[in-house]
Formats: sequence, C-alpha cells, structure tokens
Amino acid sequence: MHEEWNDRATNLLKSEMARAGVGYEELIIRLHEIGIDEGYKGLANKINRGAFSFVFFMQCMKALGINEVRL
Repeated sequence: MHEEWNDRATNLLKSEMARAGVGYEELIIRLHEIGIDEGYKGLANKINRGAFSFVFFMQCMKALGINEVRL
C-alpha cells in the first residue's frame, strides 16, 4: 500500500515537470535559484523512489512556477 502512494507521488511530480517542459537538469537549476541545492543523482533517486517530503514537493512546484495542483 505504501509503495502505491510513492508511485502516485512520483507520477504527480513527473507529470507536472512534463507539463512545464522541465527535466531533471533544469529542475536542479530552478531549485538552486530558490536556494535549494540538489545534485542530479540525489534528485533523480528522490523523485523515482517517490519517497520525498511534502516540503520538497512544494519546493519543486515553486521552482516549476506551479501554484495549483489537482490530485
């Protein structure tokens, strides 16, 4: 059951990235611009596992310029 939620989190974040036309490298740059330092490998692992905090998700949404997300 826990894995299902991780998959949903991963899919939601990846969907928002795709809608914004942003890949991992661009997301790293945008996160850095708002004061969040993430390396490529760490970011990719975090997103692919889906085991990231809600704070991290909000930081990604801010970096992507997204103010509203539909679940």
